[in-house]
Order: sequence, then structure tokens, then C-alpha cells
Amino acid sequence: MTDKRAKRIARLIDPLRVDPGAKVDLANDFDPGYRSDFLRKKDGVELLDTGIALLADYQARLAAEGTHGVLMCLQALDAGGKDGTIRHVMSGVNPQGVHVSGFKVPSAEELDHDYLWRYACRLPARGEIGIFNRSHYEEVLVVRVHPENLDRQKLPKASKGKNVWDRRYGEINDWERYLSHNGFKVVKIFLNLSKEEQRTRFLRRIDVPERNWKFSAADVRERRRWGDYQKAFSEMLSATSTKWAPWYVVPADRKWFARICVGAVLAHTLIEIDPRYPTVSDEARHNLGVVKRELEAEAPEGAAPDPYIAGRNGHQRRGSGKKAKKARV
Repeated sequence: MTDKRAKRIARLIDPLRVDPGAKVDLANDFDPGYRSDFLRKKDGVELLDTGIALLADYQARLAAEGTHGVLMCLQALDAGGKDGTIRHVMSGVNPQGVHVSGFKVPSAEELDHDYLWRYACRLPARGEIGIFNRSHYEEVLVVRVHPENLDRQKLPKASKGKNVWDRRYGEINDWERYLSHNGFKVVKIFLNLSKEEQRTRFLRRIDVPERNWKFSAADVRERRRWGDYQKAFSEMLSATSTKWAPWYVVPADRKWFARICVGAVLAHTLIEIDPRYPTVSDEARHNLGVVKRELEAEAPEGAAPDPYIAGRNGHQRRGSGKKAKKARV
């Protein structure tokens, strides 16, 4: 990873990060239609492909090292683009090393446990990237906008007072710090969609038959609570963006830009971890040499003892020839 590329990624996402302790007013502080001055849509496909290749490289290192894990939490209002973002950004990584979990209305079993239990059950293992499509932050968003959901959680009366949300912010911060101390990096992304863009996307889901299945009348009912959600998101961002688990507010009106930003945030997180391939001991390297010579001795007549080395050397010679020819011209 070149220092230049790392700096470019950091420059792209820096305006999106919520500083710990900052007081956020979502409507005034973050523009859903924002895009960086040095990025254009025509560059989007190439940049996204580059980012996907970078993620694939770092994911392989993360899995090989087996020390750290990454949890990426995606939050957004309906039609915010969570599914499409996951599909595009993670398209080039090894699916064995990525686990996506979606959280809907809690089941009876889940309601019989503490409110973080079902999320803890889906955490990634070391060497893995876990993605929460909606996350434990539903417990201070949907549950707050619809307090009847709090009653369904069977809490003791003393736990449902006026300070319930402040207490949950603190509990979530402590839980994420605990994960961080144990080698699991938590990064949180809010896809910030404008009300007008949401309206447009809803209409498209209605107008295009193949998209009808994605639309629900409940989406419109939730849209009527837009102001309540904006307040809940603002207070959540203010209270829970920490040094160990920061929030990034990604402008989501332009899908191409949102996907690049999400890929950049995840890449930046992996760069900070800087996972390395395990080193091989001198004894193990000696044993590899012994096995290599044994395998080379088994080569059929006329075959290269080591086809990989032969192919690589041939490629290098062809490349040198092209350069030499070009130089002569």
C-alpha cells in the first residue's frame, strides 16, 4: 500500500467523519448531495474497481494473520442504498471471509434476552469482516421513534425512565470499546439520504414492476416520521462517535459516490489495522525446500520441474522484450 494512496483515501473520508464529542445537527452539518471536488462520476467505476482490489488484498492479509476482525455497521432510512452498497463494495472479496447479517423485528427468543444479545451472536470471528445491515443502533433509532417497541423488550420498570437513551448510548459505547480492546475494529456508516431522493426512489420501486417487491406501505408510514428520525440520528451520532468506533456520514443521494466512500472507509480501517501475512520460521522454510525438490523430481519428461517459476520467468522475459522493442522504436 503506497503512502500516496493511503493519504488520498484519508483525504476523501475525512469530511465524513463525526469527531468524538461533536454536537451533530444532521440537516445542517451534512449534505446528502455532497461529493468531493476531486472525484467525478466518470472516474467512479475505475475507482470502485481499484478499491475492491485493495479490499481483497487486505482481506486476505486479515484472514491470514487471524488476530483482528472488523465489524462494519450500516445504517440508513428506507431506500438509503444499504443492499446495493454491500453488493458493489464487497463484490471482489472472498465470500468465506465476509458475513452479512440483517436485523429485522426481533423474535420472541431474542426478546427474552438483553437488547444487545442478538447482535453479539452475529459478531465476526478473528480474520473476518462482519457487516451489519442495520445494527444495534436500531435500539436507539426505531425503538426510540416507536417507544411501544421498548415495552416489548420486557425491561424492569426502573430501566425505562427518562434517561434510557443516554444509558443505552453509554452501554453501546462501552460494548464497542470492549470489542476494540479484544482486537475487533468497529466502524459505523450512516448513509445520509435526502427526503426528495427517498421520494424519487420510492416512486421508482412503484413504477418498475421488477422493483415492486422492494416497496412496502410501511416505508411510507416511516417517511411520515422523517423529522423524528432526523432528531434520533443526530443525537445518536453526537453521543456514539468515539475514537475507537467512529461514525462516518456518507452522502447517499449519488449512489456511485456513496459506494466509493464506503469502500474507502473500509479500506482506511484495514490500512489502520495493517494486517500482515505470518512469517515462516527458518526450519519451516528449510522443510519447504525439501518438499519442493521432491515435487520437482516428480516432473514428467519434457515438463518444467516448477511450472509456476517457469511461467513467471517466461512472462518476465516477454515483458523485457516488449520494453526493449519499444525502446528501439
